Amino acid sequence: MAEPVAGAPAALTRKDFESDQEVRWCPGCGDYSVLANIQRVLPEFGIPRENFVFVSGIGCSSRFPYYMNTYGFHTIHGRAPAFATGIKLARPELSVWVVTGDGDGLSIGGNHLLHAIRRNVDLQIMLFNNRIYGLTKGQFSPTSRLGMKNKSIPMGVIDHPVDPIGFALGAGATFVARVIDVDAVGLQEVLRRAYAHRGTAFIEILQNCPVFNDGEWQALEDRRTRADAGLPLEHGKPLVFGAKGRRRGIRIEHGVPHVVELADDADPVAAGVTVHDERVERPAYAFSLASLTPPDFPTPTGVLRAVERPSYDRLLEEQVATARQQRGPGDLRALLHSGDTWTVE
Repeated sequence: MAEPVAGAPAALTRKDFESDQEVRWCPGCGDYSVLANIQRVLPEFGIPRENFVFVSGIGCSSRFPYYMNTYGFHTIHGRAPAFATGIKLARPELSVWVVTGDGDGLSIGGNHLLHAIRRNVDLQIMLFNNRIYGLTKGQFSPTSRLGMKNKSIPMGVIDHPVDPIGFALGAGATFVARVIDVDAVGLQEVLRRAYAHRGTAFIEILQNCPVFNDGEWQALEDRRTRADAGLPLEHGKPLVFGAKGRRRGIRIEHGVPHVVELADDADPVAAGVTVHDERVERPAYAFSLASLTPPDFPTPTGVLRAVERPSYDRLLEEQVATARQQRGPGDLRALLHSGDTWTVE
């Protein structure tokens, strides 16, 4: 999270964050919605455009920095978290956002993503999950469903997929959320929460690829089925889902979730439905939420986990300040010529 800057231009608008580049994604791509919503939210934060940096790897979503009228860096495959970490450590006052996809972030860049999360670098990481390599014409990705077929794998996927939420929790993420690309209200709220979080904020965005994996998240994107397919999370509120007449809840006992049938007028807490607590320090509860998958369970959306832990950049800053206080400002030349040295001839 970057602090508001005194004297910053007032009343920035979405238009201020739009670049002069033609947006080139396929018609109907979920990336359009994400771009529009982040451009709507950024003006609320009260910091100048030049204090935002968007860093991407490779893939359809990684064209994002071109379309933002901020600083940006379209880097190399899977390495966006490493570049973003360097930027944040060198310029801690900047708000640094990572844009990656399921292939870029969880296959080629899985190692880099893991270490950025475990260090709790103060970054906002948006992982667009369309369960396909769209840019390279539809190869299956690390999150593709078991058995999914297309031209690249006509016999069906035999890899067990990576769960992005479980991956982030396993790496020790302090803020974990999931949103749907077309849910503007939910997406904007999670973006605000992610920005306010001090540390790594990991957001899985369920994003439709209309060309190579159309309809992957249809049950969640369609307003007619969303109430039964999704479980909206709200801190302090019971885990309830379902349209009128099909109301149900989730009870989690000893880490094991169960569906509880509810009458429309029933008190879910009295019926034993679990009350959502995103601040549980241990990740076991969030893992239980992450294990909720169709067809047996609804898909949780919203903030699954939000806990506090010192960020890597803050700890580094404190360590550098302590070293300067104890040893002075330092001299690189003197350091290089101290101790055992030798000359190569």
